[in-house]
Amino acid sequence: MKYKVHYPYITFYIQKTISIDDFFHQFHLSKKTIHLYKQNKEYSVNNRFVSSSTILIKGDQLTIKAFQEDNGMYPPCYKNIDIVYEDEFILIVNKPPFIHVYPDHQSKIDSLSNRVSAYYQQQGYNIPVKYIHRLDYETSGLILYCKCALIQPLLDYQLSIKDIQRHYLAIVDRNMTDYQKHTIHKDIARDRHHQQRMRVATTGKEASTTYQCLASKNNLSLIQCILHTGRKHQIRVHMASIGYPLLGDQLYHQKSKLIDRQALHAYYLEFIHPITNEKMTLKCHPPQDMLKIIHMIDPLF
Repeated sequence: MKYKVHYPYITFYIQKTISIDDFFHQFHLSKKTIHLYKQNKEYSVNNRFVSSSTILIKGDQLTIKAFQEDNGMYPPCYKNIDIVYEDEFILIVNKPPFIHVYPDHQSKIDSLSNRVSAYYQQQGYNIPVKYIHRLDYETSGLILYCKCALIQPLLDYQLSIKDIQRHYLAIVDRNMTDYQKHTIHKDIARDRHHQQRMRVATTGKEASTTYQCLASKNNLSLIQCILHTGRKHQIRVHMASIGYPLLGDQLYHQKSKLIDRQALHAYYLEFIHPITNEKMTLKCHPPQDMLKIIHMIDPLF
């Protein structure tokens, strides 16, 4: 898709016949959003506002107000972020452990989203901070942020139908001798007896995790996990349920002398870019606290 960004607008250079309504529906825009586009005349074809039923043909230029202004939800926190990828539409950040994706209380501002807010301000971006998915406080790894309001509904939809692939590295207690892929299908619900815990329960929500042992030594195993659903604490609950709890997971296992958090890192993201339609594949290495243990299991990692 050919396009040109001129904030807060994007001009799309139409390559094939399509109605404006169908163009909007490609981005999974809600009826309310489309109504507001019409009401506020926030799109035009060849510099003229037209009905959304208008048929676009090759050579037409469709200009849409695609970016929103910052809503001030996350006051800036001026600390560095580790950017893995960025373009006009998305930002992918490697989240360190021991930081929330968003503040757990209004009085707190040192979350990853507050740091992203500061980065936007420093770069001169007047856009809101919008994360597409989350990670636990102690979990490190890749987080996808959406910079462009036009594409957020499509990214949300991709996540809902599992078209955004999220792969994790985890270290679990005990040796594994089976290096085949296995999938855990166990529903997950809140633990009524513990405010913070989740548990496997037949009355819970559907949850599915594929795991595979990559290396095993010293009564520890390095595994890869792929989420097919996005339940809270899913990998931690599922691996504990089959007798391989995550190393250092104090909520579902016990403290470890080797690491002071659960050994879990979101190392891989794969999805189709909503604007360019390119296949995006992003990776990042685990932080040093996990790497030193991984090297004890597999020195060649």
